[in-house]
Amino acid sequence: MSTSAVANWQPRALCRGNHSHLFFPPSTFERKDERERREVRAKAICKACPVKGECLESAVAIREPYGIWGGLTEVERREFQVQTA
Repeated sequence: MSTSAVANWQPRALCRGNHSHLFFPPSTFERKDERERREVRAKAICKACPVKGECLESAVAIREPYGIWGGLTEVERREFQVQTA
């Protein structure tokens, strides 16, 4: 994916700004129930995002190891990659 393609979708992503903390685990310990609540909130934002597909495509292409991208967690992206391989 070219740099211009990245620059094209990222500014339109709904995860930018005040909600960005929901898409990555905190630097301190996070209990399972806290993680699940955070992920549900992040995925709800992704669901309404106009660039969800481009985001997921980019994360899969670069094998992004952390965070929620395109509505999928790290584990879900790995499973997605296996299914589409």
